[in-house]
Amino acid sequence: MELQNNKSIAEIRAALRNRIIDFEPADFEDLALKIFRYQAEYNPVYNQYIRHLNMDPRRIKGLTKIPFLPIQFFKNHTIRTGEPAAASAVFQSSGTTGQNTSHHHLFDAALYKAVSHRIFQQNYSDLNRFHILALLPSYLERNNSSLVYMMQHFIDESGSEFSGFYLNNIDEMLQRLKYLSKNPDGRKVLLLGVTFALLDLAESSYDLSFLKDMRQLTVMDTGGMKGRRQELLREEVHDILTSNFSVQHIHSEYGMTELLSQGYSHGSGLFAPGYTMRILLRDINDPFSVFDHNINRTKTGGINVIDLANLDSCSFIETQDLGRYGEKAGTFYVMGRFDNSDIRGCNLMVL
Repeated sequence: MELQNNKSIAEIRAALRNRIIDFEPADFEDLALKIFRYQAEYNPVYNQYIRHLNMDPRRIKGLTKIPFLPIQFFKNHTIRTGEPAAASAVFQSSGTTGQNTSHHHLFDAALYKAVSHRIFQQNYSDLNRFHILALLPSYLERNNSSLVYMMQHFIDESGSEFSGFYLNNIDEMLQRLKYLSKNPDGRKVLLLGVTFALLDLAESSYDLSFLKDMRQLTVMDTGGMKGRRQELLREEVHDILTSNFSVQHIHSEYGMTELLSQGYSHGSGLFAPGYTMRILLRDINDPFSVFDHNINRTKTGGINVIDLANLDSCSFIETQDLGRYGEKAGTFYVMGRFDNSDIRGCNLMVL
């Protein structure tokens, strides 16, 4: 392939990795196509999938023509590109008893941390300007969550003695929030929680009235109900949370086990993808008909994700989420999930 130029796999990967760390948005399509050709040749599962489709990678010239790997492949295969060393972590998706869950091998922890840090920084500000309180009971009950891994990095980078995880120690968390509500050091406060846990807290008997004067508080939900509560519309959830936490907007994070990049919403369910991420929609009835933001922004389609940070697995994922584009280029709404898909991942509930 043209990508090789007589270089070793390690040299090709190193060059692509450097571009992921440093590239500018204008370079996205060029870099994505180079990563596609690299993965089409050196990822055995993806290579076999492309061959099965009778596609020639050399003829792929645009992002909408790239074949996206169905996310279900992560359940039954190790998705690996090139010759990486042993995985530093293996992330596993959540699932109910008896479900076959996805596995995503992390071969480059430094790349994941650098990308996720930069995406957060571009959406909010540097981590050392935050106290981070993570209310993630369903994730903390297992030891292979990509969200917990990322949040541990964020907590470490915040350098705050008040940052931390909360499982059943709600009283301690509220004590910290009360102290921070007095804004002792001028930092912002991020309360990130799985949706059912935030709802449980919002509807509990705890006195949350002190939050009314806490202007530096950001509440962010992720992950859905996890089978712990009845599913609700996003508007219903956010109405409850905004009222009881005394905030104007509920922020959200869009990510999943199979992705190393994230999207963030600052309210109203409108997400902006991270700099290493692009969302394309596919026709509901024809998974190979993919359209970009310029085609019918009100049309609902299956969400395909390009995630450049997935350099060592697969950067082109066909998810089971439904979405539509926002008015601003690149932005998107999550509308729900395909009816026959599993309940899983860090995605929001239906609109």
